[in-house]
Amino acid sequence: MATYIALLKFTQKGVAEINFSAERADEFKKAVKKAGGKVHDIFWLIGHYDGAVIFDCAGDEAAAALLLELASHGCVHTETLRAFTHDEFLGILKKVK
Repeated sequence: MATYIALLKFTQKGVAEINFSAERADEFKKAVKKAGGKVHDIFWLIGHYDGAVIFDCAGDEAAAALLLELASHGCVHTETLRAFTHDEFLGILKKVK
């Protein structure tokens, strides 16, 4: 499993439908679970981003499909980062010459 951190910004539609934000988050959790992944946590933020999701998924293609589905509803824009655990990073460092 790969870990991802998705940063979210509400669109105008997302702000107009803010009362459904928690429901949309629950639907995303279900979609990730159905795809064989796991949502670690979802945060609503104050600042440059409006939200963040930390989740595990089978790989980049599966994560991209989930995030495109999320964005297709028109309520958020996403910026996604691939995250590495300490042990994964140590493995990467072994490959650095």
